[in-house]
Amino acid sequence: MNLANLANNYEEAIAMILFGIGFSNLLLQKNLIRKIIGLNIMDTAVYLFLALKGYIAGRKAPIVVDGVQSVKAYINPIPSGLVLTGIVVSVSVSALMLALTIRLYRRYHTLDLDEITTRLKKEGL
Repeated sequence: MNLANLANNYEEAIAMILFGIGFSNLLLQKNLIRKIIGLNIMDTAVYLFLALKGYIAGRKAPIVVDGVQSVKAYINPIPSGLVLTGIVVSVSVSALMLALTIRLYRRYHTLDLDEITTRLKKEGL
């Protein structure tokens, strides 16, 4: 791996490292809250990566000011819109997962996924 490329694209490398941390957290943790945190870290990494890909140095947000209508003066608004939409969906999914986790805790008095699975098998569900 070329270190010059890594130095020029360190933001993308950070996004990938964050995604890896979140993914490993999602796979290796037994606690449901920690799994939700891992998923949120993964979401954040994807939003960071999309925002980085949509940014172009020296250009402004796509709001026409001072009559400048040249496409070359503004960044592409699509990645920003995708990030905002993703954040809204992510917050909704996180809220739903936390609500379901609360319900599981009230029923089984544990957040350990293996313990919940064992109890479900004993119940015959």
